[in-house]
This record gives sequence, structure tokens and C-alpha cells, in this order.
Amino acid sequence: MAAGNLHLPVVDLASTNLRASAESIRKACVESGFFYVSNHGIDDGLLERVFAESKKFFELPLEEKMALQRNSGHRGYTPPYAEKLDASSKFEGDLKESFYIGATGNGNLQNDANQWPSEEQFPAWKDTMKLYLATALVTCKRILSLISLSLDLDAEFFQNIGAFNCPSDVLRLLHYPGEVNECDNGNYGASAHSDYGMLTLLATDGTPGLQICREKDRHPQLWEDVPHIDGALIVNIGDLLERWTNCVFRRLSFWIQTLI
Repeated sequence: MAAGNLHLPVVDLASTNLRASAESIRKACVESGFFYVSNHGIDDGLLERVFAESKKFFELPLEEKMALQRNSGHRGYTPPYAEKLDASSKFEGDLKESFYIGATGNGNLQNDANQWPSEEQFPAWKDTMKLYLATALVTCKRILSLISLSLDLDAEFFQNIGAFNCPSDVLRLLHYPGEVNECDNGNYGASAHSDYGMLTLLATDGTPGLQICREKDRHPQLWEDVPHIDGALIVNIGDLLERWTNCVFRRLSFWIQTLI
């Protein structure tokens, strides 16, 4: 159960005091692996367009969405119940539906494994998502520079070791049901899990539901709400960054509650 809201730091990416920002991030990554960023460089209007285009797609009939079902390159649509992030869950699968979009490699369309809705039906969809993905990657690089400083490394450490030479950045559009059937009571939009990558940016439309567990071995587990903050993005580190720091930084389990 949740016990109030967490008090996570808000890191201002426009601050000129890089050392203070890095120290704030280090404290957050050691304690929980979650924090917020403000002045992140992603325009509010772009975020609104991403949510609007995403909403239009998820409102389509299931058979139309399934025409873009996720392929072997893990790009495209995944229906509800098709994924179960917590293997111990008693349910068939999580309630969420999703659409995955990845980098197109050096802008070469021949290397584009993405699946796109028809431009006739969604004329702005592709350009909106590609712009957001590119802009979010710039924001991630700024955050990773501060993470480098927080580890007493050069600000360009990750770039210098080639961490961005073959980017595996993915935009995941996620839709969680507002109502569930009686047989799904107790199920989650996204069951307990951690992210496998290095860094995740979470943008929400203000709908609550995200919770994290700081002590997974505690019984009963304590799950705490991560509230939405206008103008800020939620950031969490993944398995890769925890491993790279020899577990100095912590990645926590989190889930998405569905609200009935």
C-alpha cells in the first residue's frame, strides 16, 4: 500500500551550478534512483502533441491497432495482457497497451525498423514522434553529463567511452485503462519491475498511479506515490546504470496502479 507522496528532488537543468545539481542527482540515485528535472528543454507544446497523437492511436479499434503489432525488432503495437513485467503475477498479463518507436539509425530510412500509422489517417504522427525522440535524447545526454560529474568523472565520460555510438533509445507510448473488469481487480497497468536500460524519462499527463518500492525485501512492502509535477519530467535509472556503478546507484521496482 502507498504511504503518502515521496519528496524527490527537482533538478533544474538550466542551473549554472553544475556541482550542486550533480550532488542532488547523486543523493537521489543512491537513495531511490528517482528524481525530477525541470527546464529540461522539451517544449510543452511538443509534449501536448505527443499525448494527443498517442491518444488518437489508442482510441482506434483493436483490429486496426493490431495491423501494426510489434515486430521482431520490437517496434509497434502491443495489446493488453500481452506482457507481464512481474513473472510472479497471478494474472495473464498487465493491463497496459503500448506502442514502441526506436531510433532510425543515422536517419537512413532503409534502416528504419519502425512501424508507422498511415499518414493519411495520422498526418502529423511520424514527425511528432521522431522530433520528441530526438529532443528527449538531448535531454538524456544532459542528465548523463550531470551523472558523470556526480561520480567524479568528466562530464563527457559516457560520450567518450562510446555509450552513444549505437543508441538504443526507445520511445514507449503507454496507455492504461481507467476502468477494469471485476476479474482484473488487483491487476496492474504495469506490474512490479525495474527498467533494464541506463536512464528513463517519464512524461505523464497528470494522471496518478506511479508508485515505487524502496525496500523490496521488506514485508509487507511499502509502495509510495510519485506525484506529477507540472513542467517537470520524472527520471529513473535502470539496471544498466546500477551495474555500471557497482550498485552505488539504486534502481527500484515500480508499478502502475490502475484507478477505478
